[in-house]
Amino acid sequence: MSKKSSFDPDNLVLSKTEILEFCDGVLKKWSKNPTKNANNIFAMNAVKTSILWTDDESLKAIWGEILSWSFELLYENAMAQEGEEWSNIRKKLKNKK
Repeated sequence: MSKKSSFDPDNLVLSKTEILEFCDGVLKKWSKNPTKNANNIFAMNAVKTSILWTDDESLKAIWGEILSWSFELLYENAMAQEGEEWSNIRKKLKNKK
């Protein structure tokens, strides 16, 4: 008998370090054009600071909600695109990777 996987896309399994590394990657990208991205860089540094100060249990709860909301927002945003077929929107989302 095979054991069922308990996969839950809303369950944060990344460590604090991995989340901070993701933020650093975004900052590195935005730092290529610091004048254009000044507000974004400031905001991302605020996000990083809040991650550093947040305990792991709260971090998992907060980012679990953010992940859940992100999926919902992506869907709602895709559905709100006028004149686009859903299959074309999915292709665009897939190609963004």
